[in-house]
Amino acid sequence: MQADVVVIGGAVMGASVAFWLTKLHPGLDVLVVERDPSFARASTALSAAGIRQQFTTAINVEISRFGIDFIKNFQECLGHDVGIPSLGLRENGYLFLATTDTALATLTDVAAMQREHGAATEIWGVDQTAARFPWLNTDDLTGASFGPRDEGFFDNMGLLSGFRAAAKAQGARFLTDTVTGLTISAGRVTGVTLGQGGHVSCAHAVNAAGPRAAEIMAMAGLPLAVEPRKRTVFVIDAPNARHPDAPLMIDADYWIRPEHGQWITATVPSDDGPCDATDFDADFHLWEDVIWPALWHRAPGFDAVKVVRHWVGHYAYNTLDQNAILGPHPALPNLYLINGFSGHGLQQSPAVGRGIAEHILHGGWRSLDLSDLSVDRMLSGKPFAELAIV
Repeated sequence: MQADVVVIGGAVMGASVAFWLTKLHPGLDVLVVERDPSFARASTALSAAGIRQQFTTAINVEISRFGIDFIKNFQECLGHDVGIPSLGLRENGYLFLATTDTALATLTDVAAMQREHGAATEIWGVDQTAARFPWLNTDDLTGASFGPRDEGFFDNMGLLSGFRAAAKAQGARFLTDTVTGLTISAGRVTGVTLGQGGHVSCAHAVNAAGPRAAEIMAMAGLPLAVEPRKRTVFVIDAPNARHPDAPLMIDADYWIRPEHGQWITATVPSDDGPCDATDFDADFHLWEDVIWPALWHRAPGFDAVKVVRHWVGHYAYNTLDQNAILGPHPALPNLYLINGFSGHGLQQSPAVGRGIAEHILHGGWRSLDLSDLSVDRMLSGKPFAELAIV
């Protein structure tokens, strides 16, 4: 078997790359290899499905500006009727709370940058925050930042399904199998080995393996500072806190947003570290020990709460700087990385998938200059940090 491009991983990143490659170069032979087409444990499926403009690096704001336009104009951007009329975007906004003057000053500084790049971020004092969301306890706040538009939640699986359907309509092939090895000759990837015994020759390969990205790089004898990190998300019902228009709120110890009359919420464990790629056991103690006390303090209406269900997902965590790793690897210039998003990958998939496709087809960044997120910084150990990791 052979293909022009083999994409390793068929969730939202791999599907986006396949879509853009076949859209920008009709007739290109693109093969996407995905181990589990149910995506039951894919980060895409287990995402909180948010999009925001409130990032601390300008390129991430630019990526999100493209992403929100793509989501709002889904069918038009795909160029195919994939049977998904919209992605159900709810522009409730993101609300970052500040409890110190230093934190508010940081929000103020980055908001100015965000607005320069087209975002609508507003900085609020305590009184404005309390007036807009009177169900919050604002006694210990110094202020907040809020995105009044172009931020909210959407249909994560609809985005994935749309990319896949459109890519297939444009000629991309999708194969259920596991990549178990890379064939390397003269400093280039010339093929991939499949778990079911096959081999696919290729001119280019794309590592879109999410939390397992380092496993793919290890097949080439190369390190990658990306590891799976576990996040337990709780679905809660709070009969005294019915606020369907609430934003996704980021407080000191947790985040929370409304979901179909209930809420979803999660936190970062204090002992956060790598987990096995097969570990999907819930950290139940995080609800009682961390989230609920902080949430009840912030919003007294959460006095009566019941955990309805939960799920566990994995961040593809970039241990250097929590930012995406994009583009060709200098040691294997036809192996392209689209990895390490550290929890904000779903919303970035439209723009970065396009970027990787353009780089493969044209040998460099075109629509957006993504060079700040290149592999080079990983090799030199020079972080390009994204501070707004939720």
